[in-house]
Amino acid sequence: MSKPIPTINRYKADLREFAFLLFEQFRIDQLLGKEPFEAWGEDECRATLQGCYRWVKEVTGPLNAFGDHHGCTIEDGHLITPKGFKEAWKSLYESGWKQIGAEPEWGGGGSPVTLQVMVEEMLTGSNTAFGMYSGLSVGAAEVIASFGTEEQKKLYYPRMLNGQWAGTMCLTEAQAGSDVGSAKTTAKANGDGSYLVTGTKVFISAGDHDLAENIIHLVLARVDGAPAGTKGLTLFIVPKFNARDDGTLEGANDVTLANIEHKMGINASATCILNFGDAGTCRGWPVGGDAKLNQGMPQMFKLMNSARIAVGLQGLGVASSAFLNAVEYAKERKQGSSMAHWKDPTAPRVPIIEHADVRRMLLDMKSRVEGIRALIIKLASHNDWVEVLRGKDEQKTAYHQGQVDLLVPLVKAYGSDQGFRVCETAIQTYGGVGYTKDFPVEQYCRDSKIFSIYEGTNHIQAMDLVGRKLGQAGGANLQAYLGDIAAFVQKHGADPVLGSAVKTLSLAQEALGGSAMRLLMWFQTGNVGLVPLHANRFLEMMAETTVAWMLLEGASIALEKKKTVAAGHPDAAFYEGKIAAALFFARNVLPTVELKAKLMGEEDKSPLELSDAAFATV
Repeated sequence: MSKPIPTINRYKADLREFAFLLFEQFRIDQLLGKEPFEAWGEDECRATLQGCYRWVKEVTGPLNAFGDHHGCTIEDGHLITPKGFKEAWKSLYESGWKQIGAEPEWGGGGSPVTLQVMVEEMLTGSNTAFGMYSGLSVGAAEVIASFGTEEQKKLYYPRMLNGQWAGTMCLTEAQAGSDVGSAKTTAKANGDGSYLVTGTKVFISAGDHDLAENIIHLVLARVDGAPAGTKGLTLFIVPKFNARDDGTLEGANDVTLANIEHKMGINASATCILNFGDAGTCRGWPVGGDAKLNQGMPQMFKLMNSARIAVGLQGLGVASSAFLNAVEYAKERKQGSSMAHWKDPTAPRVPIIEHADVRRMLLDMKSRVEGIRALIIKLASHNDWVEVLRGKDEQKTAYHQGQVDLLVPLVKAYGSDQGFRVCETAIQTYGGVGYTKDFPVEQYCRDSKIFSIYEGTNHIQAMDLVGRKLGQAGGANLQAYLGDIAAFVQKHGADPVLGSAVKTLSLAQEALGGSAMRLLMWFQTGNVGLVPLHANRFLEMMAETTVAWMLLEGASIALEKKKTVAAGHPDAAFYEGKIAAALFFARNVLPTVELKAKLMGEEDKSPLELSDAAFATV
């Protein structure tokens, strides 16, 4: 007989690290009190982080392993979430955590994005599967708020924002996969502004559930006579239940749950196959009305952009908790003797944190987790400055928006790739018990594998970076990014502690700039086939350079702050850790950027030149 799955919290977060990023490195105080963040001050930010951490430890954290074990079920054609999820959903919206960044006029908190992403990290890190339901809802609601008609905004947005209704994004079809332009779902006009929608969508996260009274699906479909490919797709609002203008529900809208996927991880998140229009009565309304036909992809990109940032946060959230749990275990688990007494069989056992390889793994995880978090907050800070400066200084607004655009693929791809790898390293730190369900890291590892695949595989992110983002604004965004790194190098290159690491950063920046020019040359000289072969490598180079820059920036602050802290104060150890993480990453990861640039220069085409038959003889 199997053991019952306990409902205990295993999620951990480091609020001191959060405070460092907000108030010491990225100086959110320069934004607080200014429009549109005039209602926020430092006390409100700290109280929000403390309150959210307390909430996730009490509500969503205890449901994580339980939901993973029980998963979702289908009863009479309806999806049932694990026990406790409905109560958590209600508490989530009553507490206001999901609405914290939304506009106050719609009932939101109007917080800076830098604070919002930290709240989201805790929500998703404590229970990734549960977080999927509300995450998709907020994203879909934002699309309707941005592009919908006034009537659509009034009907859908507030109800989706407060959790009364939920939302999804329905892009993928079995025959199309990531090739969205091959979608076969159709829409035929009814003559009253509505359309009959017919088709099947697969891999729909949170596609059906019992948490909200209605689910609003955003469905990409092709209207009769529309152009082929992505240019002919329209985004439709397709509710699970039709609703009157006052929000009262009328009846089912011919959206049926065909099945749910049985997955490696995030088992409590319903990944659904949905059929639209089996009975020929499924109605949908174009987002923005008939004037916005064939505008589905530009509209959907708003949702996808925020979703890609959210995926990077998912990677960070589980990786951070995996790392912190591994640190705790390493301090408690005693095994083997110290290397100083390795020949003495009678020597006492020591905590495994005293073993060199465990310390290496812990510092490696620490540097990656803290570096990715700083990368995400860097993006969020640029986003906040866009809001503060919009309409006041267009040149600075364009600079900050350009940096947001440039960093999104890094956050999604590097955050998700490294999130999985940190979880993998956490299992290794635990040893054999890390592979068991008695400890949380094996679930973190399973849950995190999907992050590099959904919301656009990481190769799609890399192609977006090299094919679109590097050339935006005539390359000005990239030049501004490289210039910011150069300014940091100039300021800190002679630092007695960080100088050598800063020099390595300078070399990486030069290698990155040269590789960007190489990509441009390939585009211009007919060697475009080399671009997808090296796009992932370039994204990784750019992410590692950025992470090193952010870590070293944090270390430069920590060096100064440490001088003012008394010996024995907890902050002394905290700042010591910040400096060590930056130096470790700069010494052990950053030098590979130069190597990868040299590999790009080799212009290896062997994957393209190999015949299909030569890959395997089976």
